[in-house]
Amino acid sequence: MADPYKPRAAFAPWDRRELPGIFSVEDSARRVGNYKWLEMRLFESLGGWVATVPELDVKLVLGRHCYHHAWHAELMDKRLPELREMDTDRLCEAPNPEMEAFVEALREPEAPEHTIEKLVGVFRVLLPRKIAAYTYHLNGTSRITDSPTQRSLGFMLQDEFEDWREGEMLLQSLIETPEEVDRATRRQAELEKLILAAGGISGPGSLGPIVATEGASL
Repeated sequence: MADPYKPRAAFAPWDRRELPGIFSVEDSARRVGNYKWLEMRLFESLGGWVATVPELDVKLVLGRHCYHHAWHAELMDKRLPELREMDTDRLCEAPNPEMEAFVEALREPEAPEHTIEKLVGVFRVLLPRKIAAYTYHLNGTSRITDSPTQRSLGFMLQDEFEDWREGEMLLQSLIETPEEVDRATRRQAELEKLILAAGGISGPGSLGPIVATEGASL
């Protein structure tokens, strides 16, 4: 019989988990607050568009997707740290004014004939950025110290991938002429420049540590 008092490793040999993640509590909370803010803005935008888009199939998809984002915001709210020294209401905000400007531009097309512009902003610009940032956060979070956040991000990414695919299929079914290709291309370029200026959905460092440029003060 094996000696029950013989020292053993904390985890099985095949378990390669690491104790620390790459985010501090403060950095993780800031990112989660940014995600909650963005998910709420997306919920509001898609829900508002349901009343203005004339295409029935698009209405149905947007109506379903907007509640995905409401649920994502709820998941992120539950992951905000319950620490007396951290004002969680203050954390639910855009990372910077540039991201606020991007979201305002994303929401601008209201006319019924702008369905392509609406969908391009969400499915060709924003959702790919969200998937990238959420995946980076998921991969950098410790399964020991913050497995609930990993679980929440996993649920969110499942929705994001499925919604991205469905939205892209809608776009491809709507874009039927060279002129509509140009409309989609212009819209994507406009919004890509804005979110680039923001540094991503949680600001500079959304996909990695902020690297100081030469000559910059630290």
